[in-house]
Amino acid sequence: MRYLIYGAGAIGGAIGGRLFQHGHDVVLIARGDHLSALQSTGLVLKDPEMTVQLMIPTAPTAEAASPRDDDVVVLATKTQHSETLLADLATVAPSGIAVVCAQNGVENERLALRRFEQVYGMRVILAGTHLEPGVVEIATGPSSGILDIGRYPSGTDELAETVAADLRGSGFDAQVTPTVMAHKYLKLMSNVANAIEAACGTRLDHPVARELARAARAEAEACYEAAGIEVADQNEESERRRRRGLTQAVSGTVRLGGSSWQSLQRGTGNIEADWLNGEIVLLGRLHQVPTPVNARLQAVANRMARQGAEPGSMTAEELAAGLL
Repeated sequence: MRYLIYGAGAIGGAIGGRLFQHGHDVVLIARGDHLSALQSTGLVLKDPEMTVQLMIPTAPTAEAASPRDDDVVVLATKTQHSETLLADLATVAPSGIAVVCAQNGVENERLALRRFEQVYGMRVILAGTHLEPGVVEIATGPSSGILDIGRYPSGTDELAETVAADLRGSGFDAQVTPTVMAHKYLKLMSNVANAIEAACGTRLDHPVARELARAARAEAEACYEAAGIEVADQNEESERRRRRGLTQAVSGTVRLGGSSWQSLQRGTGNIEADWLNGEIVLLGRLHQVPTPVNARLQAVANRMARQGAEPGSMTAEELAAGLL
């Protein structure tokens, strides 16, 4: 079985790198300067203990990777890019190819299921960083991260078991779950604070930032209750995060921020807030639940991305003005 990693950044690079490092057939699909670096010098994969350089096969497009029936496509891009990439994949891949959505948010699986029969959700808890072409960091140990997989919308099968086993053998805490989306909705409750970290750079250690994050999560909880959405057990989640290990410095540098923070730091011009805070706003509008905090975070994060603002360029008080 071959893994096509569609989007070889912080998450895709970590997953693909570890799988390749442990003997699995992997192709990284990337673009731009990152692709050039991967092709010329390989993937530099760093963790708190060591740095390895991996010459993993790469491709600039799904077509160039020549997808096969028995491939597993791991979609590891931000949600705002999923529709275009899935459309491209559908033109060259068999409809029965397996697509695993290793992404934040809960919309990617729906997008994939419109075009592919075998769709899997993957709940990702992985302290990955990608700020430099050709370089990906994993800032935890001994486990590289938590990667739970299940069929979408629910259930499990032999392929999910095989993928989970491959991931466990490659240094991840990976389990198969028939209710993977309940785990992804739980993850979304923490992801609503991504925009705060991106805007304020506080990692939620400022009291106003903490209160803003609490209010955003409370809105998410209210929306879930109104919509009848099942959420995984928080206590079990906390225990598995504890077993994963603490975030540690890599090459002497402490990890500064998560995925949204990194989008601003890299100046990508876009950010995933529409699919994180925006998901809560959407649920609120569908079920008549007010979501002013998430609406503010969505709007501010999008504006900062469009304007090329630096992460941490707002104060928590500015971000929370009129809300708390």
